[in-house]
Order: sequence, then C-alpha cells, then structure tokens
Amino acid sequence: MSDQPIIRRRTQKPNGISEERVNNQKTQSQYQPYKDAAWGFINHWYPALFSNELPEDEIQGIQICGVPIVLRRAEGKVYALKDQCVHRGVRMSEKKMCFNKQTISCWYHGFTFDLKDGKLSTIVANPNDKLVGTTGVTTYPVHEVAGMIFVFVREDNYPDEDVPPLAQDLPFRFPENSERFAHPLWPASPSVLDADAVALGMHRTGYGNWRIACENGFDNAHILVHKDNTIVHAMEWVLPLGILPAGDDCIEVVEDADGPKGMMQWLFTDKWTPVMENPVLGLKVEGLKGRFYRTSVVLPGVLMVENWPGEHIVQYEWYVPITDDLHEYWEVLVKVCPTQKEQDDFQYKFDRVYKPLCLHGFNDCDLYAREAMQNFYADGSGWDDEQLVATDISPITWRKLASRWNRGIAKPGRGVNGATKNSAIRFRETAEGKPPRYKVDKVDF
Repeated sequence: MSDQPIIRRRTQKPNGISEERVNNQKTQSQYQPYKDAAWGFINHWYPALFSNELPEDEIQGIQICGVPIVLRRAEGKVYALKDQCVHRGVRMSEKKMCFNKQTISCWYHGFTFDLKDGKLSTIVANPNDKLVGTTGVTTYPVHEVAGMIFVFVREDNYPDEDVPPLAQDLPFRFPENSERFAHPLWPASPSVLDADAVALGMHRTGYGNWRIACENGFDNAHILVHKDNTIVHAMEWVLPLGILPAGDDCIEVVEDADGPKGMMQWLFTDKWTPVMENPVLGLKVEGLKGRFYRTSVVLPGVLMVENWPGEHIVQYEWYVPITDDLHEYWEVLVKVCPTQKEQDDFQYKFDRVYKPLCLHGFNDCDLYAREAMQNFYADGSGWDDEQLVATDISPITWRKLASRWNRGIAKPGRGVNGATKNSAIRFRETAEGKPPRYKVDKVDF
C-alpha cells in the first residue's frame, strides 16, 4: 500500500448515502483481500471454453487464476487437468499425445496421466520406474451445460467433497427469485441452467486486471461512455447523463448460505435517480427513451444484465483472470428456446444484430475504458489514490462482499505464463506480434 495517508473525501451524506460508504482508511480495510486478489479468486467455477471449441479427442490449453489447465474430450466427456507435467513442467497441451481414451501423455518425455484422477499411470519409455503410481497432477471438476464448459479451478489440496454446485457461482435465478427481486418492467430472466437454455456469445482477451473489468460492468456512472454507440442511435434511444443512488437501499447484498454471494442493484426504481441536467456544462436531456435493464454481480466475478439486449434475454459477463494484468472477457447472451425454430431465430438475430452491435459495438467501448484505467492500478497504488463519489457505492459494496465470501486468493504458480513479465519468451512473442493470450499455441514438428 502507499505510504501516503488516506484522505477522507466526504463528511456529509450525499443523496442519503450513509458515511459508511465513503472510501476512507477504515472502509478500505474491509476489502483488503480484494486488493490482494490481483490474480483472481481461486476455488471457484469459471467458464473455460464453449463446447464447440473442444471437439471429440481434441485437447486445449488455457490459464485461469495463474493455473495452467489442459482440457480433453474423450467419449463425449470433458476432463480438466493441471497443464504442467510433474517431470519438468512442460505444458501437455502444446502437442496432443493421447494413446487411448483414458489418459493424456506429455509429448516431451512420455509421462502419462489418468484423465479421471490425474495419477501418473505410466511413462512411455520407462514403464517400470518407481515414480509410476506415486504422483500425479491436479484434476478439476467440469460441468458442461447450454453449450458452455465450466471448470472448478482449485488449489491442489482443495478436497472434492468441498466443491460446491455450479449454481452457487452463477447469478440469481428466476423465476425462483422473482418475488424477492420483483420488477414491473420486464419478464423473468433466463439462466444457463434452465431447460432449453441456449447460450450464444464470445470470449476475448482483455489487457488489464480482472477487477477493473468487473467493476466497469456495473458502474452506473459510465453511461457517458456509450453515448456514441451505433445501437443507441439506431434505436433512437435517449440516455440520461448518469444514474445516482437515492439511498443505502439501492443495492441489496445477498449472502445466503447455500446460494450465490453477490449484490442486486435496483435500477429503474425510485432507489436510483437519473441525472437529466448538468447546468455547469449546459447539458440537458429531454424525454428519456432507452432499454430498461438491471444489473447484479456475484462471486467470483459474474455480471448479469437483465432484459438486455431484448426481452426474455439476459447478458452474462465473466471476467476470468489469466494473470495479474490479463483476463478473458466472456460475453454471453442466454435465451430459453424450446423449439428448433426459436433456436434458429435467436442465432439469426445474434449473428446479425446482437454480436456486431452489442457484444462488439457496445461492449468494445467498455474494453477501451478498462484499458484506460489499467496503468493507474497496475502497481497496486490506484486503490489507495482513487477519489470515489456517491455513484461508487456499487464498487465499494462489491469489494467488501467479495472480500468476505471468496474461497481463496489466487497466487501466481511457479513457472506459469505471466508470472515473470521480462522473460525472453515473452519478449520474443511480442517481437513476433503475438500478444499475451488465453489459449496455448500448439507446437508443430
């Protein structure tokens, strides 16, 4: 942390917000674990791949929370193992070497691991070595649903019996929670766990820390970023200058014992006030017209935007940590489509409207905005130096919540991508025009 004292910026209640919301030293101490989580939260479920990215008998290497992971689909089932051979640390995903449906082998020296439990079952050219059967690699639970592959990324000693269901790391479900989170403006939002749910989307690498990306997702003051977006003008929307909290009850913190831990923002109710005018700048908005939506965020960092970009659709965003300065940005639209025609119609509109105008056009601005903040926070001092305002009730609430309920703070593993920023390999790849990335390149020889 910075040696400079934290200055208390506000001494009175702005817009009915209690003084507990200010970002003074005492408040910051309540989210120190969040400040420590540059590499993400370990022991949580994260999306790893879309199902169509992992065909039968293929392997794919990724990295989440500094953990190298190799995925293989064999006889329809997806397996996930630590992608770091116990012999000399080679990533097995760099070249596929699978001699049967039960194992995966390291292409360098032939160490072979069982897909189910990760145990070293043999060594190709040394089958009788005394190391066989005594060691292995960590395995990671997998849940495949709605065309997405989720992996429970855990510490090596995290026990199987403590792995929670996927539902505990997904946003609040509806209509189960419709009474609790009632809203008159839109129908119940679908979930990836619903029957006939279809998830369409994309994921791409974001050049910045996952926390900066996550907080951008539910930042109610950043409407200004989107004022020039094509979809805003194509739909002839009129947006407010911003949205201010009207009181402490504008956010509901959810900490149920057997459910997701997160917060719901009561947007487009009397708990938030749209800003229509700034007399200092001579700005005034006449006649609001836009898409009514509501945002919530749950651990390990999953945003839900209800009623966006259309009715009966929900947008989910995951900000999956890769390293301390890199994340994989997942943008997924979910809709329940019981019939093939509904699936086809959803795919048609996704390809021609939602993907180009929403996931790209609209969300591209968020990517730029996150990168604009990254340098300020890169050395860790930004958390101490930021000067927050009333609207930042949202990130402060989230930081405290995440600090209380995360299942572990990830640390960079030994010998993983990004742990050393000045490696010769990283410099070489930069010179070759290869940016840091999520997936592992395959060797070709």
